[in-house]
Amino acid sequence: MDIAIRALSPAINDPTTAVQALDEIQDLLLRLGSRLLEIGAIRDSEGALRLVIPHPTWEDFLRLAFDEIRFCGATSAQVMRRMKALVSAISDALPEERREPLRHHQRRLDSTIGRSFADPEEQLEAPVEDRQGLGIPSNH
Repeated sequence: MDIAIRALSPAINDPTTAVQALDEIQDLLLRLGSRLLEIGAIRDSEGALRLVIPHPTWEDFLRLAFDEIRFCGATSAQVMRRMKALVSAISDALPEERREPLRHHQRRLDSTIGRSFADPEEQLEAPVEDRQGLGIPSNH
């Protein structure tokens, strides 16, 4: 996430590097999303709660993965297309109980795109899911 945000800074302005960071984020989210993350309650042999360990939730990981990148990359069609493809891909691959928070982030992406692109043609192009973010049709 930090690499993507740094790449999207005005001083660097490198959306391709941000897209590459999103590739890694997708891999990590797929791994996390298929695991039991709710491990913070430790019980003894009789079932009595003995220890509670704070831990990040699935929603925490999604906010970390998406919020700042969405904010910093809001005007990059390449980043928005890649983020849309990422959310769609992990939604398709993960169990239903992980999908509602992903739908929330998909709606937030749609809202960001609607606000960030004034040109009607860009508004049509920016939300198209594209793993590379370049707008190249998948049959090429």
